[in-house]
Amino acid sequence: MTGPKSPARPTTGTSAASSSDNRPKSYSSPLETPRPHLGHAVASEWTKMISVRSTVWTLGSLVLLVVGIGVLAVAETRATDFQEVPLTAPALFGLLVGQISVMVLGVLTISSEYGTGMIRTTFTAAPDRARVLTAKYLVFAGVAFAAVAGSVAAVGLASAILRGGAGAGAHGGGEWARALAGCVYVTLLGVLALAVGAMLRHSAGAIAVMLGLVTLPPVVGGMLSMWETLAPLGSVILRYNAPVAVMGLFGLPNADTGNAPGSALQLLLIALVTGAAVAGSYAVVGRRDV
Repeated sequence: MTGPKSPARPTTGTSAASSSDNRPKSYSSPLETPRPHLGHAVASEWTKMISVRSTVWTLGSLVLLVVGIGVLAVAETRATDFQEVPLTAPALFGLLVGQISVMVLGVLTISSEYGTGMIRTTFTAAPDRARVLTAKYLVFAGVAFAAVAGSVAAVGLASAILRGGAGAGAHGGGEWARALAGCVYVTLLGVLALAVGAMLRHSAGAIAVMLGLVTLPPVVGGMLSMWETLAPLGSVILRYNAPVAVMGLFGLPNADTGNAPGSALQLLLIALVTGAAVAGSYAVVGRRDV
């Protein structure tokens, strides 16, 4: 009588080779897969910027306001009116209103993605949120500065051609440099709006905050100046606000504000406020869920 036969053990040589042949091979794409960097994020944000209608409407209204009102102001003036006024001053009238368009575009650059849910796709494709936010700041700042500076330059050139004769007196490059500083100030206001939009994630709320920040200080400062005890605070608010700063940068100091601060101090102040808001946006966007 014989016991049960033990199953035959597979041979290790040919069987191992056969199993390795049947194992699915890993897929390798024939396309190049470069390591993502800031340039890719900038290209992506540029595509978004030029493909949405909000960019056309906001920047179109900016150019229309600055150039339209500026050229109209030039047409209503004479050469002698520019003896004490820079040739770039007519652009200021439209820019005081047009800066709202820059701030609105700054808010919509990021808050519209939160509103539509596109931000989830953005952070899925590019998980490095700091890189995405940096790209948004770079693209927006470049586009906003080009639009503001181009509009101001168009009005300044029209003023120089039509009213820059001998009757207008001497005008140097300093007034163009001050106008350029005013364009930088307005661009920083837009960057500040983008930072506020990144922190609030709500278009209407962020736009309301920026409108209050720009338009309310002259009103609040004037009201506080009516009371003797609060008059010093009202005077400070009247001298340190966005409209007064832009007017001073364009070489038109407001006589109602008395001893207005210098252009460098106004630029430093807006740069500090904007820098703090940008730092806060990086902290909030990096830690908060979408």
